[in-house]
Amino acid sequence: MLKERCSKLMAALEKEGVDGAIITHGTNIRYFSNFTSDECVLVISANRRVLMTDFRYTIQAKELSAPDFEIIETSRAIATDEISAVLKDMGVKRCAFEDGYLTVRAFNNYKELPVELVPMTYAIDGARLVKDEYEIECLKKAQAIADEAFADLITRIHAGMTEKEVANLLDHLLRVHGADENSFDTIVGSGPNGALCHATPGPRKLTEGDLVVIDFGCKYMGYCSDMTRTIAIGEPCDELKKIYGIVLKAQLAALEALKPNMSAKALDGVARGVITEAGYGPTFGHSLGHGFGLDIHEAPYASTRSEDTLIPGTTITVEPGIYVEGLGGVRIEDDCVLTEDGFIDLAHTRKDMIII
Repeated sequence: MLKERCSKLMAALEKEGVDGAIITHGTNIRYFSNFTSDECVLVISANRRVLMTDFRYTIQAKELSAPDFEIIETSRAIATDEISAVLKDMGVKRCAFEDGYLTVRAFNNYKELPVELVPMTYAIDGARLVKDEYEIECLKKAQAIADEAFADLITRIHAGMTEKEVANLLDHLLRVHGADENSFDTIVGSGPNGALCHATPGPRKLTEGDLVVIDFGCKYMGYCSDMTRTIAIGEPCDELKKIYGIVLKAQLAALEALKPNMSAKALDGVARGVITEAGYGPTFGHSLGHGFGLDIHEAPYASTRSEDTLIPGTTITVEPGIYVEGLGGVRIEDDCVLTEDGFIDLAHTRKDMIII
């Protein structure tokens, strides 16, 4: 699997006249080598794959990355001359690097390397765009854990709990059900705080009549899930019920429209059109969705400005929302994977309004 991923990358780079790549970004290190620390440098060419790390990690590297990668023990800082020696031995002349992640200091050091440096973050990240079968299975498991944890949560949540208590409980339940870690900080926004798209859980207590926006996810084998559900604490007011119905209608319309090879911008437009027609257009200020994988936010992106296409094997969240200052908010989000003839909705948690 690792060899095939590296070969796919090099095939893309060679079309640009590039014969090697230096990988230093943690997510890409994991994707290409299975190594789970960013305390290393990968050097990849058409015929060789080298992982450079220091004594602290050589055993881990051998267990995770060999035999697909040669393991070279280096100094702790991985000096430029050590990388230079590998590049010379590999015969690399034009070398891709991740300009989107490199610090100025690191880039200045890399200028000393005996190669022509070619900025190609887009191509290196792009190798991760289409998910393989193993990745999709990991994404399914991450979402299954999220579904199970949420089902457990709604049997325990109640009026009088603080947002922070809800978030802490959910984080605990994710781990109980098999998560390695959160894929991002859990969002809990109750009552008027629900109008904050990325509300930080605080001391506000859940109160009768509140809608509570809960946006969360977890990692399984490095792969992320991302789900939002909005629940009610007691009976909400008529306007909140109306808003919930509009957001649900928008999400279902987008899911019905979702198909392989469609424009991500067009998908955004389906949900946005429903919300705008209902008179709440200005209250839906974020994009409809984003890809997910080893990172919680990856290409493609479904927004009003997107130029991405939802090709088979890509992932996309579908998460319309309405946020009314002083009243509250609603967001409903599912994780989807495009297939050759449709898509898989990884989320299985109900979407009708849950009233606690």
